[in-house]
Amino acid sequence: METYTLIVLTLAATIRVATPLLLAALAGMFSERSGVIDLGLEGKMLGAAFAAAAVSAVTGSAWLGLAAGVGTALLLGLLLGFACITHRGNQVVAAMAINIMVAGLGPTLALAWFNLGGQTPQLDGPGQRFAGLVWPWAQQAREAPVPGLLYAELLSGHNLIVYVALALVPLSAWVLYRTRFGLRLRAVGENPLAVDTAGISVNGLRYQAVLISGLLCGVAGTYLSTAASAGFVRDMTAGKGYLALAALIFGKWKPWPTLGACLLFAFTDALATRLQGVELPLVGVVPVQFILALPYALTVLLLAGFVGKAVAPKAIGVPYSKDK
Repeated sequence: METYTLIVLTLAATIRVATPLLLAALAGMFSERSGVIDLGLEGKMLGAAFAAAAVSAVTGSAWLGLAAGVGTALLLGLLLGFACITHRGNQVVAAMAINIMVAGLGPTLALAWFNLGGQTPQLDGPGQRFAGLVWPWAQQAREAPVPGLLYAELLSGHNLIVYVALALVPLSAWVLYRTRFGLRLRAVGENPLAVDTAGISVNGLRYQAVLISGLLCGVAGTYLSTAASAGFVRDMTAGKGYLALAALIFGKWKPWPTLGACLLFAFTDALATRLQGVELPLVGVVPVQFILALPYALTVLLLAGFVGKAVAPKAIGVPYSKDK
């Protein structure tokens, strides 16, 4: 029974850890399907995490924090679009500039505003964080461990953002493959000249895509600081934006395979947390350094084996100009 409980708790932790990865990966999917490389996922998430935690700490409202996080990520998305779409700048350089700028600006503002060493105050007041939603009869269901623990831990107890992230997968698939907007978005990432010839604004579609990316990154960053954690700390994204981009590539820019990749990466992270301090047969206590490196090592191994088989949109990273 202890093994069963450990498996259920690890799977529940996997869902929670996968939530920001999934939101960021879906954000990158919309942006890169339009032809804009989105290495700025990390910076947009980090900026949103700071804004959400700061506003939530000051106002006492996690919902206002969510609005601030989304607004910040949207502004960063517009900045990326202005540099890469309007002025046809190098998309990789612009995105990395945003990441570096936010990594320094967030702790600096936190130090200036709160004087707490580059972090925001702890969010422990009522309404400052997104609490878990307990489903009906979840506590009573624990008395029947085999089906009850699955219901109480795996399905119930997550916060609203987790359920929204999971619901966005079928919604994104429907938008991408069943709507006119999705058809045009995929077309502009493959052949922008044909889209422009049809009288559709290439830059307009790409701006819509980076705004959708900003929206989803804003939710992901807000989740990190006001749901998964209780405030903002320096570099709290810890490379999750790059992991999300790796999951997107591994998922071949498609919603459902990307979900699978995010769950796989999150499972290794959750498993690594459970393995800390555990003594395994014939191995002993697993070194902490190995545990911390496990998710990233898996990312490298998977991409080394599968990235060559993933075909990116043909026009990705290529600025479009009517003058060509």
